[in-house]
Amino acid sequence: MEYGQAEMMCVALAREIKDNDVVFHGVASPVPMTAIKLAKALGKDFTYINVTGGVDPKWEDPAFVGSTLSSNLYLGSVATFGADETLDFACSGKLDIAFLSFVQLNQKGEINMSYIGGNYDKPKVRLPGGAGSATLSQVAKKTLVWRTKHDKNSLAREVQFITAAADPGKQFIVFTNLCVFRLVNGLLELDSIFPYTTLDEVKENTGWEITQKEIRIYQEPTPEELAALEKVDPNRIRYIEF
Repeated sequence: MEYGQAEMMCVALAREIKDNDVVFHGVASPVPMTAIKLAKALGKDFTYINVTGGVDPKWEDPAFVGSTLSSNLYLGSVATFGADETLDFACSGKLDIAFLSFVQLNQKGEINMSYIGGNYDKPKVRLPGGAGSATLSQVAKKTLVWRTKHDKNSLAREVQFITAAADPGKQFIVFTNLCVFRLVNGLLELDSIFPYTTLDEVKENTGWEITQKEIRIYQEPTPEELAALEKVDPNRIRYIEF
């Protein structure tokens, strides 16, 4: 069965979810939403909290819009959480995985979601801001960061503003459309590249220096994973971010 970048990223994110995990994603998160549904379809037993306040909504119902504030992520929930309750829960050390994205990211795991160009008071582009990301990146046991466009503007040598930052003492893993980085001793190191790219392509599109001369090739999606992905996402919501 054929696959592309969207399928690879959804599968890679889903593989990070383990039985008994508690996972959370916020707004504008169609790829993590799809990955979570995929993990459920593959039989993993975990708790899913999302930005609508839904706790374990009926994952079998395919998403019909790209917004992660839709009723699809609320109806059928076994419980509901307010935003304050979600953050309180995370700060108590009970959140296993938080999904975050970025506009700029540097090798230290510092994320910019605040502005680009100009200065804070008069930016060229005002970004949506961090919401709870500054908190979640510090208190979640594992932070899974995704970005569907890998280039030097987004994976930059320096970020213009630090909206959130990795905790060097916790797991911090970055997934792009080309590869996977993991935080090691306070710096992001290239962990693996996806089967359809090359080490040279990743180096050419990353703002910091990658020194590896050889790198592991990430395992491609299995037929079972791709079939389950089609089942939970027949409307191809996963393509919205690409």
